[in-house]
Formats: sequence, C-alpha cells, structure tokens
Amino acid sequence: MGTYNEEAAIATVIDDIDEVTDGNAEVVCVDGSSDRTPEIAREKGARVIDQEPQGYGVAVREAILTPDRPIVVTTDCDDTYPMEQLPEFLDAINAGYDVVSGDRLYHGAEAMPAFNRFGNHAFAAIASALMGERIHDTTTGMRAYRREVVESIEWTENTGLSAELLIRPLMRGYEIREQPIAYRERAGETKLDPIEGGLAIAKSIVKVCLGERFR
Repeated sequence: MGTYNEEAAIATVIDDIDEVTDGNAEVVCVDGSSDRTPEIAREKGARVIDQEPQGYGVAVREAILTPDRPIVVTTDCDDTYPMEQLPEFLDAINAGYDVVSGDRLYHGAEAMPAFNRFGNHAFAAIASALMGERIHDTTTGMRAYRREVVESIEWTENTGLSAELLIRPLMRGYEIREQPIAYRERAGETKLDPIEGGLAIAKSIVKVCLGERFR
C-alpha cells in the first residue's frame, strides 16, 4: 500500500488482511503522511517505509517491489476494498493466473461517486479500444500479481500506475483475470482531484497502450 493520511482506516485494513491470511501476509506501507498513519501501521505490525510525498505511482511502485514474496497484492488503505475476497485472488494466482484484478464496476460500484464511476467506465473503454481487448476496470487498486510479473516490467507512470499495472502485463501475453469485487464507501477524504487526476490517468492509458503496441 501507498499510504497518505489514512489514519481513519489503516488499522481496519491491516486487521482485515491479518484475519483473512491468518497473520501470514507481510504488509508493506510506503508512507508520506503528516497524520498518525505510519504510527498506527507500525503498531499493527506493518513494515513502514518513509517516503516524501511524490504521488501514487512512486509510492505503490516502491511497495510492490519491496516484499520478497511469490505473490504481491496491492490494495488501497481507505477500506474501500473487500479484504474478505483476498483468498479468491490468491486461489486464482495459484490456479495459474499471472495477475488477478478486482473489478469494482461489475456490481455497479454504487458507493463510488457518480463522476468517478463514469470516468472509470471511460478509462476502460479507451484502454479496450487501444488494446483491441475488452477490460472492465483499469484503475482498481486491488490486485494480486506473481512476483516475476512486477519484476519483469519497467513501470513508468505515477498517477496512472494502476492502469499501467494492468495494461502492460495484458499486452505482453500474461494470463489476466478480472475478479468482481464489492466496492465500499471510503473512510476519510479522497486525495485525488477527479478532473486533474482523471486527465492524467487518461493520458497514461493512451501513452502505455501505444508504447506497448509499438515496442
């Protein structure tokens, strides 16, 4: 997880991860918070890497490359993602998939603001058109990866890293599964400006898709 001022939810998220993994997960938080998020995470047993705030992708890239585990899972730290479904992701990886990506939109994502929901449908439509393959949710924060996938690709995006983490493996022939998930209303305030952030994500999707197509 990349964490930034998420003291309202970080304890719940880590507790939920511990519960569904019987305490066997290594939780890594790359943190640039000014509140109690890192202290709470450490109290809950997470490994916290302090980092000056540089954006979503910089933090998450550090987080996914840090643990020495065969399966790496990403999630957001705002309690929007159902950790109780994490075993489904691990089972799919163990069954042979390289990336398992949570599809928030499958069930409607009613907890998501309408503007964000529209934007996420638009991102998926743009990516699908450019790739020539249908995907449903490009920017979900809940995914599981085989370690060799995250180690084999040079990740370049910041705000748009979540889309890149799906698009590059898919366009390189890795086995991808989109897993429907029940998305919840976030705890705490969002940090991403929907318009500025949305434009950055759309630009990243176009850049990554064209880069992969012509690599």
